[in-house]
Amino acid sequence: MSAVDPADTFRQEARELLDQLEHGLLDLEQNPADTDLVNSVFRALHTIKGSGAMFGFVEVAAFVHEFETAFDRVRKGLSPVTAALVAIALDAKDHVHVLIETGGSAAAAGEPILSALRVLVAGGEPVPPTATPAAMSEPAPGGTRWRIRFTLPDDALLHGTNPMLLLAEIGELGPCEVSALVDAVPELELIDPEVSYLGWQIDLTHPDPRAALDDVFLFLKDGMELSIEPLPAEQGDIAQVGAVDPVSAPPAKRDTAGEIERADTGRAGTDRSQSLRVPAERLDELMDRVGELVIAQARLSQMAAGSSDTNLKSIAEELERLSSGLRDTTMGIRMVPIGTLFGRFRRLVHDLSHDLGKQVEFVTTGEETELDKTVIERLADPLVHLIRNAIDHGLESPEVRIRTGKPVQGTVRLSAVHTGAEVAISVSDDGGGLNTDRIRAKAEEQGLIAPDARLPDAELHQLLFHPGFSTAAEITSVSGRGVGMDVVKRTIDSLRGNIDLATRPGLGTSATLRLPLTLAIIDGMLVRVGGGRYTIPLSAVEECVELPASADTQAQGRNFLNIRGALVPFLRLRELFRAPTPPDPHQKVVIVSSGEFRVGLVVDQIIGNNQTVIKSLSKLHADIETFSGATILGDGTVALILDPSHLVSFGQAFEDRLRTGRMGRAA
Repeated sequence: MSAVDPADTFRQEARELLDQLEHGLLDLEQNPADTDLVNSVFRALHTIKGSGAMFGFVEVAAFVHEFETAFDRVRKGLSPVTAALVAIALDAKDHVHVLIETGGSAAAAGEPILSALRVLVAGGEPVPPTATPAAMSEPAPGGTRWRIRFTLPDDALLHGTNPMLLLAEIGELGPCEVSALVDAVPELELIDPEVSYLGWQIDLTHPDPRAALDDVFLFLKDGMELSIEPLPAEQGDIAQVGAVDPVSAPPAKRDTAGEIERADTGRAGTDRSQSLRVPAERLDELMDRVGELVIAQARLSQMAAGSSDTNLKSIAEELERLSSGLRDTTMGIRMVPIGTLFGRFRRLVHDLSHDLGKQVEFVTTGEETELDKTVIERLADPLVHLIRNAIDHGLESPEVRIRTGKPVQGTVRLSAVHTGAEVAISVSDDGGGLNTDRIRAKAEEQGLIAPDARLPDAELHQLLFHPGFSTAAEITSVSGRGVGMDVVKRTIDSLRGNIDLATRPGLGTSATLRLPLTLAIIDGMLVRVGGGRYTIPLSAVEECVELPASADTQAQGRNFLNIRGALVPFLRLRELFRAPTPPDPHQKVVIVSSGEFRVGLVVDQIIGNNQTVIKSLSKLHADIETFSGATILGDGTVALILDPSHLVSFGQAFEDRLRTGRMGRAA
């Protein structure tokens, strides 16, 4: 197994801290008087600075040190939180990200940001940069001598605390003498390498270091022993014999991934102390192995069903139970709260609203809804385009909103909710709604529809997802090229999902993405149509009924079943798939739901339920929307997996053509 690069571990941790920093800054813009948010931002900066210094990211530590110093005036109430300050702080956060990813090669670009930040926190007057550690090591005239004694918690080293970094921060406060306290160090054979035995004594020259020391020991104060007291004048003149310059001391090497992980958990608190960071590709590999196990288990179950050996049947049942539990556990590991994705869009809305001169309130709900990590990773781009369209095309300008009696501030809502085995993600706005006449005119101009074509509004709205289609009057940096919605459609189709558009003129538009919970393993219902076997996702199945003998196979138009007083259309899969064999005498109807609609699928036989490992179709068959994939059955044969949503649309269009042909023959 390859060793973990400590720099990669820092980058991963820093990305999480930068996300926290960004969220805190955006929250501060809405609640500038919230001191908890200010302290949260300061803690994130402090952690990034300390970790950066530990892992050798000198440029990151230096920049964040200046960033932290400027923001310290906000923390102390000397500077107010303003929109301009938040904007510059967000730019500084972006620069820290660049420094981390590029290894500090862009360090020079940070000085203008720091200069602007200093001016803002000083109320318009530039604030000089803080003194370097070398400059601060020179004696300060008139400074008071202080004696600082501290002992770290026993588990400090286990959690990744580096005493040298703490001493380096104290050394930045002024000239000091450092000595180790070894009274508590036991005999060599009794030493536990994971326990901190040393204490430290520092004689520091500083007017009053207590507030600064609170920052140094920000994450350790609860479990450590710390005393700070001024020294008498006669002790302040003692020569600095054996003084140590902790700033120049090299950071301790961190060689193993386990030590780095402990550093991470130590800073994050007890909630994360039980977590383990695992590369995503290992989860993917685990899911693949579980899928192969499920296929092998299905084969064993099929062999046991045809055998009279009771021991074999018992083993097959036990293996089925264990593989089912392992599947659920593995899929649970892959499930990630969608809030991790929603948080990324706050910055997008913040920047876009300023660029377009619109006031936008961004509201999110359902952040705790969980989705497979693969689905979440691929949802980022579609949601970016939908949110950009909602702000650019959906929301009116402030002047128009005032004229129409709406609040100046528009609202964009991003929500997620479980609906069966699907997740519905909606992006809605309270803007002017879709302009159907403009969409029709643009479609006619591009030759997508005939001028005299009569299409329902829902079909016209779907033209927005056509490549190159845009109703924007001019091309801007935000929209106008007709690319965004095409990306949305292609991505959602590849995830076996579908998109619904709903609009009300003058009131707004809502785009709803319906997606499966996972793309790996599902419970399926195996059915037979003619000589072929197919799998229907069990999450879409509502019930199964027998096709009445009175149903006429040559009925005119669409066929319907009366299901407890509700008319449900049914589709004959034999006709859709052109099965050559004669139908079974007692056909079954599987009632499935797609969104708010239900439809019956007529099959020859319902074989039973099984665990279905989804395999992607080849590129040659990728455009066949009726099937979402394939699976390998216990006997080694392949069964196609039906896509209920696309199958309903395809079946309805098929029956419409069939009805038109019958009417033509009758005429």
